[in-house]
Amino acid sequence: MHARTKWLLAACCFVAGDAMAMQSRGALLSRFEADFGVTESLLGLVAPAGTVGFVVAIVLVGLLAGRLDVRRTMVVGAIAMATFLFTIALAPTYWLFLFALLAQGAAAGIFRAMDRPLLSHLYADRLGRVFVLYALAWALGAVTGPIIVSGVLLVASWEWVYVLIGLLFLPIVAVVWRSSPPSGWNEQPLERAALRELLSRPGIRGTLVGMALVGGIEGAIFTWLPYYALTIMDGAIAPLALSAYLLAYVPGRYLYARVIGSMPYLRLAILTTVLAVPALAAAVWTTSTVGLLVAAFLTGLLLSALFPLLSAYGVELAPAYSGPVSSLATAATYGGIAVVPTVMGVVAEGYSIDEAMWIPVGLAVLLVLVVWRMGTVSSGRDQSTA
Repeated sequence: MHARTKWLLAACCFVAGDAMAMQSRGALLSRFEADFGVTESLLGLVAPAGTVGFVVAIVLVGLLAGRLDVRRTMVVGAIAMATFLFTIALAPTYWLFLFALLAQGAAAGIFRAMDRPLLSHLYADRLGRVFVLYALAWALGAVTGPIIVSGVLLVASWEWVYVLIGLLFLPIVAVVWRSSPPSGWNEQPLERAALRELLSRPGIRGTLVGMALVGGIEGAIFTWLPYYALTIMDGAIAPLALSAYLLAYVPGRYLYARVIGSMPYLRLAILTTVLAVPALAAAVWTTSTVGLLVAAFLTGLLLSALFPLLSAYGVELAPAYSGPVSSLATAATYGGIAVVPTVMGVVAEGYSIDEAMWIPVGLAVLLVLVVWRMGTVSSGRDQSTA
C-alpha cells in the first residue's frame, strides 16, 4: 500500500470513530441521567464538555502545525483518544465523566488539527475530492454511532459503548506509529504577521463566516430537528427525522466526491445551498410525517457538501498554512454548532419551536449571499484545482 494511502485511511478511520463517539452522546443522555443521578441542567453540560476541549485543542495545535512533528502529534492524539474513551467508561462520578469528555474532545482536536493539513499536502492535486471523502467517513461514523448504542444496550450497559469505540482506535495508533514520516509535509511555521495577513484576506474571512453559518445550520438540525418532529410525528419515530438527515450525508458526499473535479468549489457550494433553502423551508412548513422525512433527507443531501467544499476552498487560498486555516475553519463551524442551538432554545421558549425552526432557513439564505460574495471578490484563480 502506498504511504500516502495509509495516512488517508488513518485520517478517515479516526474521523469516523470521532463521529461515532460524538453522535453516541445524545442517544445515551437518558442513561447518563439515570446512572449519575443528575438534573437536566447538569446533563446539558455533556455537549459543551466535548466541544470546548475539541475547539481549544484544534485551534492551538493548528496554529502551531508548522512547528510540530506531524507523525508524533498524531500518535499522541490517537493514543489519548483511546485512553480517554476508556476513561469515560470507567468514570465513577459525573464530574470525572465530564472531565474525561473534555479530555477526549481535546485528544480528537490534537489529531484532527494535523490530519486534514497533512492530506492537503499529500493530495494537493485532488484536494477537494479527498476532503469530501474525509467528510464521507465522518458521515458513516455519525450514522453508525446511534446504531452501536442500540446494539450494545440490548446486551450490556452504556459503558461498553465507549469501550468498543475506544478499541476501534487501537489499530489507528498502530498504523500511525509504524508509518514513516510523510514526505510531502511542508507546512510553514506561522508568525503573527502571517496570521494577520491571512485574516485580512477576503477569501479567508469569507470562508470562516461561511463555515460558522454551516455549523449553525447543522447544529440547529442536530439539536432541534428531533424535538420539532414531535409536533408532527409520533414520539417513537420522531428521531427518524434526524436519522433521515444524517443518512443523506452518505450518498450526498459520495456523489460530490465524484463530481467535484468538474465544477469550481464556490459554484457547487452556492448551487447546493440555493437548493437547500426550499428543502429546509419545506421541512418547517410541512405537517406530514412523510413530507418531513423527505424534506430532511433532501436537506442533508444538499448541505452535506458545504463543510468539505468551503474548507478545501480556504485551504487552497493558503496551502503553506493549511493547518491554521483548517483549524480556524473547523473552530468556526463548531462555534456555529454551539451558538445557534442556544439561540433557538431561547426563541422556542419565548415563542414556539415552529418559529425557532425558521432560523436555520434564514441562515441558509445568508449563506447563499456570503458564498456569492466570496465568488465576486475572488482573485480569479482557478477554484477547482482538485
